[in-house]
Order: sequence, then structure tokens, then C-alpha cells
Amino acid sequence: EILLNRAGTTFRKLPDKDKGGLSETKAIALMLKQPSMIKRPVLEASGGKLLVGFRPEEYGAATK
Repeated sequence: EILLNRAGTTFRKLPDKDKGGLSETKAIALMLKQPSMIKRPVLEASGGKLLVGFRPEEYGAATK
């Protein structure tokens, strides 16, 4: 859910049947078919924590 970019034009152009009732499996399949639906950037911070999307305050805290 966190990785799926619902605000992007690629997702918004999908038919309603593809957008509705998204499960983890369905979301992964959509992102594999259309990689532009993946939120970026994805940063792997220390301790294996993943930061998704650009939030400078979270990036700053994760690199300290």
C-alpha cells in the first residue's frame, strides 16, 4: 500500500475495476506491470527501515 502511488497519472487512468478492491497481490501486479506506479524515492535506512516518498524531515532523522 505504501509503495503504490495512487496520486500519479498512471494510476488515475486505470479503469475503476482495476483500482477498486486492491489487495497486496493486485497492487504488486500493477506495480510490476507499470513501474511508474511505484512511489519514489525509496531509501533503505539503517536497521533495514525503508523510507518511501520524499520527506526531508524523515530523511534527516534517519541519517543521524
